[in-house]
Amino acid sequence: MIGARVFTPTMYFYRDAGKPAVIKVLKEALASVLVPYYPFSGRLRETENGKLEVFFGPNQGVLLVEARSEMTLDNLGDLSVPNPAWTNLVYSFPNEEQYKVIDMPLLIAQVTRFRCGGFSLGLRICHCLCDGVGAMQFLSAWAATARLSSLTVNPKPCWDREILRPRDPPLVQHPHIEFKRIDDGSSLTRSLWVVKPVQKCYRVSREYQAHLKRLVQSSVGNFSCTTFDAMAAHVWRSWVKALDVRPLDYELRLTFSVNGRSRLTNPPLKQGFYGNAVGVACATSTVSSLVNGPLSDTTLLVRKARLSVSEAYLRSTIDYIQLHRPTRLEFGGKLTITQWTRFSMYETADFGWGRPIYAGPIDLTPTPQVCVFLPQGGDDDSDSDGTMLVCICLPEAACHRFTDLFCLFDSDHQLP
Repeated sequence: MIGARVFTPTMYFYRDAGKPAVIKVLKEALASVLVPYYPFSGRLRETENGKLEVFFGPNQGVLLVEARSEMTLDNLGDLSVPNPAWTNLVYSFPNEEQYKVIDMPLLIAQVTRFRCGGFSLGLRICHCLCDGVGAMQFLSAWAATARLSSLTVNPKPCWDREILRPRDPPLVQHPHIEFKRIDDGSSLTRSLWVVKPVQKCYRVSREYQAHLKRLVQSSVGNFSCTTFDAMAAHVWRSWVKALDVRPLDYELRLTFSVNGRSRLTNPPLKQGFYGNAVGVACATSTVSSLVNGPLSDTTLLVRKARLSVSEAYLRSTIDYIQLHRPTRLEFGGKLTITQWTRFSMYETADFGWGRPIYAGPIDLTPTPQVCVFLPQGGDDDSDSDGTMLVCICLPEAACHRFTDLFCLFDSDHQLP
C-alpha cells in the first residue's frame, strides 16, 4: 500500500542511565538482533508492477548515529506529549527526499546523550517492512537483548510474505473506498494544508472514555460498541464541526487500521509474523449527517467499518492493490486515526535502564489529517490507569472550537 511507503519516526526519552556505555550496549544488541531480523539490514528496490523486494549487497546494514547535546532533558519542556521541536533528535540525510524508501537504510537510529546524563533514542523504521505490531516485536527483541546481554527473541521472527500474495486471478469483492481518489470539493483539506496547522494533545481519563462508551451504548440498543468506536466517532464529529466543513452534502471518510492477524485463517499467519498485516477500515458520512446526527449514529458507522475487515475483505484488498496499485496518497475528505494504545510501548522499550519517560511520535503536522491515540506514559506506571492521549492537528483558528466540542460532549460531563 502506498500509505506504507514511509518511515515512521518515534522518540524514546530516558533519565540518567548511570552507565557511560549506552551506545555500546545498544549497538551490540542491535547487531545481534539483526541476525534473526536480517531483512532490516537490506535495501528496497522496485520490481514488476511497482512491487518491492528486499535485496542485499555490500555496504548496507542499518544506520546508528551517536550525538551529544549540551542541553538537559528538562530544557526540552514537556516530555509527556509529542513535540515537533524534537525533529533534530531523529536522523535524516541531508537533502533527503520526502517519502523516499528505495535504497535507504531500513532502520535509522540516533542516540543523543544530554548533559544531565539522560539520553534519547530516535527511531525511523521503514513501514514497508513492518506494521505497528511488527515494529514493537522488533523493538522488544532489541531491548530484551540489551537488557539481558544475550540474544532474546520471543516470538521467533517470521517473514512468510508469500501468504499475502494476490490470488490468480485476482478477485475484488468490495469497492474499497478507502483507496478511491476523490476530488476534494470541500473546505476540509484546504483549511489544513494552506496554512500550517498546530498539533494539539488532550489527556482523556479512563472514566471519561467509559462514560462516553456508556452514553453511546445506551442509545444503540443491542449493538455492542467498543471504547475505540465511541472515541473515534467523537473525535471525528468534533474535528469536522470545528473545521466548519462545507458543503454539507460532501462525503467524508474516516479510516483506521485493523489488525488482520486473527482474521487470516486460510492459511493463517504464524506467530511472530512482523510484516504489514493490517486492513484499512473506512466509515463514510456526509458532512450534514455527521454534524447534525447523534453521536450514536456515527459510532455505529465506525463499528460497522471495523467489523467489515474480515478475511474476505483483506484478500480483496490484496487483489485490489494488485490490479489498481495506488501511486499517491489520497487525502480527499479524510481523517485517519492511528491507535497506538494497543501497544505496550513503555514496557517494550526497557533496554535495561527502566521504562522511557516518553515513547511515541514526534510531529503530526506533516500529515495533518492523521490523529493518534497514545497511551499515557511517564516515569512510573501511570499508563496503567488507562489514560489516553489524543493528538490531532487543527488550524489555529479552530483549536478553541474543537476543545469545546471534544471536552464537553454533553451538558453534564466535561473532560477531566
